[in-house]
Amino acid sequence: MPHHTLHIDITGALATITLDRPEVRNAFNEATIADLTHAFHDLGQNDAVRAIVLAANGPAFCAGADLNWMKKMACYTHAENLADAQQLALMLRTIYACPKPVVARVQGDCYAGGMGLVAACDIVVAAEEAHFCLSEVKLGLIPATIAPYVIKAIGEQAARRYFLTAERFDAREAQRIGLAHEVVAASELDNKVAAIAKALLTNGPQAVRQAKILVRDIAGRPVSDALVQDTAERIAQIRASSEGREGVLSFLEKRKPDWLA
Repeated sequence: MPHHTLHIDITGALATITLDRPEVRNAFNEATIADLTHAFHDLGQNDAVRAIVLAANGPAFCAGADLNWMKKMACYTHAENLADAQQLALMLRTIYACPKPVVARVQGDCYAGGMGLVAACDIVVAAEEAHFCLSEVKLGLIPATIAPYVIKAIGEQAARRYFLTAERFDAREAQRIGLAHEVVAASELDNKVAAIAKALLTNGPQAVRQAKILVRDIAGRPVSDALVQDTAERIAQIRASSEGREGVLSFLEKRKPDWLA
């Protein structure tokens, strides 16, 4: 389906979703939220796509919510605000739960809800010039809908600080607290994203999918008898799968696996 706020490119097995509202610093409104939700759902179900990059046009990655949209929401009833927030929550969960690995290419400033977009991705590469801010409390609001993803990314202690102070921080601080995996010069951003995408596409597609689920399911769980049994069952299933057998056999035979042929 057509997307009016995004540009989507599919090259080989790599899809790139680009936020394309630079005139408002890629702030999102109900149209952007719907477009992102549909794009990630559709690409997640597309067997030809094995990895997704989330990027943005213009100097900013995402400034959070569009001011005109926020002005309209100020007149909403509680029920209307709840329905609106649920659409945003669905978008973030769709990105987080996408069966394909998602790499965020953060070329510029990322504020408020934009940090939720980034935190919902699996891998984050940021330019040195990028800055971040959880600015909601400056407007008398709270970062509620994005909180599950941001807290998973930066941890409770960092969230205590930045949720409450709304301080602006740079890409190196984002890396230190766990939001960004890589911070590079702007001139190297595309090369680093391409290198990570290449690494993702080299691996078994079903193994990558299951590895993503593995992290999501096991993070934070105690090492109990049930967890040990769960992990044993998962490796037994994938060893017996056609992809698992092909991967091991191709390694032993010193040839490329069939997903790279």
